[in-house]
Amino acid sequence: MNYNDVFDSFSNFRVVVVGDVMLDNYKIGKVHRMSPEAPVPVVLFEKEENRIGGAGNVALNLIALGAKPIVCSVIGADDAGKILVDKFTENAISSAGIVQSKNRPTTVKSRIISNKQQLLRIDHETTAPISDEESNELMKKLNSLLIDGIDAIIFEDYNKGVLTESLIQQIIAFAKLNHIITCVDPKFENFLSYKTVDLFKPNLKELKEGLKCEFNIQTSTNKLIDAVSQLEQKLNNLISLITLSEYGVFVKKGDLIHTAKAHPRNISDVSGAGDTVIAVACLCLLSNLSYKEIAEISNIAGGLVCEHAGVISINKDDLLEEVNKLLTQ
Repeated sequence: MNYNDVFDSFSNFRVVVVGDVMLDNYKIGKVHRMSPEAPVPVVLFEKEENRIGGAGNVALNLIALGAKPIVCSVIGADDAGKILVDKFTENAISSAGIVQSKNRPTTVKSRIISNKQQLLRIDHETTAPISDEESNELMKKLNSLLIDGIDAIIFEDYNKGVLTESLIQQIIAFAKLNHIITCVDPKFENFLSYKTVDLFKPNLKELKEGLKCEFNIQTSTNKLIDAVSQLEQKLNNLISLITLSEYGVFVKKGDLIHTAKAHPRNISDVSGAGDTVIAVACLCLLSNLSYKEIAEISNIAGGLVCEHAGVISINKDDLLEEVNKLLTQ
């Protein structure tokens, strides 16, 4: 099979990313000496960079793949929130689903960098659940997006308070009513709240924590199958996609199972790989690819971004080349 037409079809899809968006701030400089005030390095400031982070990285991956992402979240009515919205505009990502609240700050992760090494990180955030009023505003924004159509909703949870159990249930019901595909990249806090979604994508650690179980996939593949079966009994989801780091990606759909083995890579940084995998998996599901193809292509995509330092988006042309090379032999 040639996947060129499949990748071309990605441009037809409007995908809402709902979850915790944040601003990644980098203060970059050089260390020349230690401080006389305390045993800490003195960084001579050179430049500052702001980047889209959190659930926004899923949107960056979607736009890189040619899709039309819309970010749906609650951020602060503050300077960081304005910078974040401007960043979405710069990257051709719609922020039509953004609610700016005066009652909570925009999540900002500030990193002090010297010689390509992180010396310190300061988090400015609240992890308190959004209020009922903020939740209602977000649902109004989501409803307004129906005018131009929504093909899929990706839940991207970073446990920063946007995705409450009540809001999750409301959005799933909204999606079912409007025949919208739902895909989830979960975290521990609301792990079992995503009942009846189409695709559920935890990593192995999140699966074990969410089900409160422990096993070694190297010695017992059956334990993994049993755990995913237990998950599906609780969630009644259609497809389970479990990322296994260096062991690849496991997928289960009903009684059908498949493991996409990891391809040899020069791994530099695994940061952001999960965001890439959920974006690719969602578009593959929308393109009516098989459960095996979803796992194989997502696996290749996750591996490709791990070859680069820092959080980067997938390169569509590189991914297509790798997919055609590895899956059409």
